[in-house]
Amino acid sequence: MKVVLRNPRREVELAGNRRVKDVLRELDILPETVLVIRGDELVTADQLVTDADTIELRPVMSGGAQ
Repeated sequence: MKVVLRNPRREVELAGNRRVKDVLRELDILPETVLVIRGDELVTADQLVTDADTIELRPVMSGGAQ
């Protein structure tokens, strides 16, 4: 599968089917710090991604003035 990371932008290739939480663990990324997107859909940590998938990891942003 292809994993597209932001900040800085880079791409990583991983082989095999696995759950999103296992992908994040392998890349040493905390699940609470990213949104995982496949196509136009958010995917959760328990969902399976396949070898043919492309997923994007976008950092979670918070804050702002009230």
